[in-house]
Amino acid sequence: MPFDPALDLKLVRDVEASPEALWRGWTDVDLLKQWFCPKPWRVIHAELDLRPGGIFHSVMQGPNGERHEGPPGCYLEVVPHSRLSWTDALGPGFRPNAQSFMSATIGFDPLPGGSTRYTAVAYHATAETRQTHLEMGFEAGWNAALDQLLELLGPSADKG
Repeated sequence: MPFDPALDLKLVRDVEASPEALWRGWTDVDLLKQWFCPKPWRVIHAELDLRPGGIFHSVMQGPNGERHEGPPGCYLEVVPHSRLSWTDALGPGFRPNAQSFMSATIGFDPLPGGSTRYTAVAYHATAETRQTHLEMGFEAGWNAALDQLLELLGPSADKG
């Protein structure tokens, strides 16, 4: 899907980790729960079924017991070590959900020396939803989560 700056948000960073290591962080439910939302928030439940139509779902909890839980979404595209796309517009098995916040694509493009260009794009249906996501702290939050993933992967991140 082409990037539309009026509707979408993007994070692009070159990171010292291999595509394989980053992929592991996104596809191993136990790892995902450790980094997926910025601290002091935490993921208290996650389900991943890595196939088109398979479930992508997480429940986040804040430090004062606040909860953020969208509808269970589904993967649209799963290309090992390269690309993940999912949406909350559709649930598992591509069943339509009544509400939607966003769809997203995460790309892992290898760079020389074992590092990776990490690209995260959040697609929104309306400019208002995009603005809401921006005001929620998209840039700071998604960068903090990526930093947490890189810290979790540690020195072994470049070994895939």
